[in-house]
Amino acid sequence: MANTIKEQEEILAKLNIHTLNPMQEEALEVMRNNTNSILLSPTGTGKTLAFLLPVLEQLDPECKEVQALIVVPSRELAIQIEQVIRNMGSGYKANAIYGGRTISKDKIELKHTPAILIGTPGRLSDHFVQARFTTKDIKTLVIDEFDISFEVGAGGDMRNIISHLPNLTKRILTSATQGAAIPSYFRMEKAATLNYLKEKATSKLVVKTVVSPSKNKHNTLVELLNFLGNEPGIVFCNKKGTIEDISLFLDKKKIEHTCFHAGMEQKDRERALIQLKNGSVSVLVASDLASRGIDIPEMKFIIHFETPDAYEEYTHRNGRTARVDSKGTAYLIKGDKEIFPEFIEKPNVIRLPKTGTRKPQFWATLFISGGRKDKISKGDIAGLFFKQGEINRDQLGTIDLKQDCAFVAVPLTIASKLVEKLNNSRLKKKKVRVTLL
Repeated sequence: MANTIKEQEEILAKLNIHTLNPMQEEALEVMRNNTNSILLSPTGTGKTLAFLLPVLEQLDPECKEVQALIVVPSRELAIQIEQVIRNMGSGYKANAIYGGRTISKDKIELKHTPAILIGTPGRLSDHFVQARFTTKDIKTLVIDEFDISFEVGAGGDMRNIISHLPNLTKRILTSATQGAAIPSYFRMEKAATLNYLKEKATSKLVVKTVVSPSKNKHNTLVELLNFLGNEPGIVFCNKKGTIEDISLFLDKKKIEHTCFHAGMEQKDRERALIQLKNGSVSVLVASDLASRGIDIPEMKFIIHFETPDAYEEYTHRNGRTARVDSKGTAYLIKGDKEIFPEFIEKPNVIRLPKTGTRKPQFWATLFISGGRKDKISKGDIAGLFFKQGEINRDQLGTIDLKQDCAFVAVPLTIASKLVEKLNNSRLKKKKVRVTLL
């Protein structure tokens, strides 16, 4: 691993980014030159890179302790930021710690102290109380999605974290919404604020309403999904029970999908997002947990199967499509005699054709029981599939390499045969299981 930070141009090249957007350019300048900074910008505009570049510039390559702390509201966002830092190839170690997994895994990750630590409020607070590493060298603190982070850490976790950081010289807050209160103990006096939320006015989002002939909207949802074909999208619901009910109904209708909500095990939530990203499924049935703070590709549409209780949730759901300069559509399914909340704009009602264009999914996902800790690389996995699996490059989809496992997208038509060929193969020195997810 390199001992010095690579030039910004090299980092952007690694991320396949040609230039920073205007928000990122201004944020970089403001965060460099101010002790306290607040960045308000819509979902999907590149806030993560905007704060990571100045964070990296503050790090001392000679220091062996944690130097920057990034607090996030969700496990998925912690994992996402950790992966972005790795992809940047900065030469600095970064680790994500979060609830939903054993403390022992955290201890393994922290055995070799990272320069950048990313975590959720509760898990970070626990490590601070137990003094599992020194905090005296933490000079930079970022609270990402601070409106939710303060809410998640409202039980005292956030205040406890701040109390363990006596030597801060830089504080950065980011959010996709405006108006959230910042606790006085965070000491954000005279903060330089960048507000790009006005950019939402140029959004290319189109909102349409589909009317269900009855209170039960399940059949209308299926008709809408068939009409939309295989474009990737999210179906938003308000409750876990509704998500599970819709999932059973979609199974009966043979519509490939996966689910995402707070009641799921962490590994199942991660796998749901992997399948969505690699194209194994195109529909995610989700709670508002999926409306922000997770790493998923651009959605062509979102569907409000149930309307949210507040305008903020409605806005964040819609923010999953029509991001930056892309077009996208938000569909509202209106049950018979259902009354929408006042914040829903005047319905633009559309009629659905009787026939749809939905086709079977092309990709499937294979699970491999080996990862980075086994010294396995993406190249090793590709080699196994090319040589022993006897597939060509067009048949190898996205490879997601994790610490202790990996996921590979392959054509559904050959997935079972590949499992037969590759299960119990050797990757490096490890015998790995290969199964269909």
